[in-house]
Amino acid sequence: MKTKPVQSSYFYRNGLTIVFLFLFVITLGAQALTGWKQHNQDLKENHVQEISLGTYLKSGHFISATFENFESEFLQMALYVMLTISLRQIGSAESKQLDQPEEVDREPIPSPHAPWPVRKGGWILKLYSNSLSICFVILFLASWAMHLYGSWDNHNVEQLAKKLPTITLMDYLGESEFWFETFQNWQSEFLSVASIVFLTIYLRQKGSPESKPVDAPHLETGK
Repeated sequence: MKTKPVQSSYFYRNGLTIVFLFLFVITLGAQALTGWKQHNQDLKENHVQEISLGTYLKSGHFISATFENFESEFLQMALYVMLTISLRQIGSAESKQLDQPEEVDREPIPSPHAPWPVRKGGWILKLYSNSLSICFVILFLASWAMHLYGSWDNHNVEQLAKKLPTITLMDYLGESEFWFETFQNWQSEFLSVASIVFLTIYLRQKGSPESKPVDAPHLETGK
């Protein structure tokens, strides 16, 4: 006699996404409040009128700080998704196996339960087969553009406060200030990915899908 499947709650089925989105909203709100106070302090020191929270949320200071972080995260995920297709790391839980075929590499098979693009086939299937990396690349480029705009706008606000001339967006693109902000975030993301790829060779976390089983040999590649 078959037993009825246990009905899990909505939170149980979606808890990982819900918790991370909750943490995102809380920390973004905290960033906005603390950034607003800090920006007003800077304006006050330059004898410029303070601004409201609503105005701050549209300012270059907030836009730059926010999208500067988004940009590096989406770049990290785009590269991670694409580079793990062909590159390997022996012993890492984050790598495909060295010499065995993987389920993710097989050709998609149309079936009644397969996603619509798989059943459709053709260029739609081709696009869908690469949709994750495409999405992350688009998010990265959009965030990079917003970071550039926000950083440029904030730079010009600071220039005006100091009674110095402003510059155009294209001129600002050649300034070291923008690229310093960019590279200091990118390098931290590359280090974090390298860390999880390497550390999962030797370290374990029982119950985590990002770890190999606790008793797995160090040089066993994949999960």
